[in-house]
Amino acid sequence: MKKLLIAAALAAFATPALASGNHAGGHGEKMAAGEPGDKAKATQTIRVTMKETDDGKMLFTPAAFKVRKGQTVKIEIKNAGTIDHEFVLDQEDKILEHKKVMEKFPEMEHADANSIRLPAGQSGEIVWKFTTDGEFKFACLIPGHYEAGMHGDVSVAGK
Repeated sequence: MKKLLIAAALAAFATPALASGNHAGGHGEKMAAGEPGDKAKATQTIRVTMKETDDGKMLFTPAAFKVRKGQTVKIEIKNAGTIDHEFVLDQEDKILEHKKVMEKFPEMEHADANSIRLPAGQSGEIVWKFTTDGEFKFACLIPGHYEAGMHGDVSVAGK
């Protein structure tokens, strides 16, 4: 029954911005922020750490990065915290829409090219080709994490 409710809710919010995982269907197609990249064509590696602090903040380090339109980037992500965190890359409005769905379905997991969920102490990567210039976001959409400061900015400059 829970899966049916999740599927119904996601159908109502279906956009390419929603990562798959327990979602219905995958999203390997191109998004406004770009598309899955070919690791062999990556021209830059960005190392991102996710963690919580003693004062209750949750953060990404770095909290912002810049890339070029057309560039393929390998984003190496390490969860240095003590709880699960995730990294979801998309347009800000899509991030906020997805955040609302996550508030209703907090156990929703992501397994798509623009997102990854990692348990404490684990590492993973996203390989992404930024095909559009502009401003994009990355965030942890586990309920409460965004509000605790776990979001950042990606600036994509034209060629």
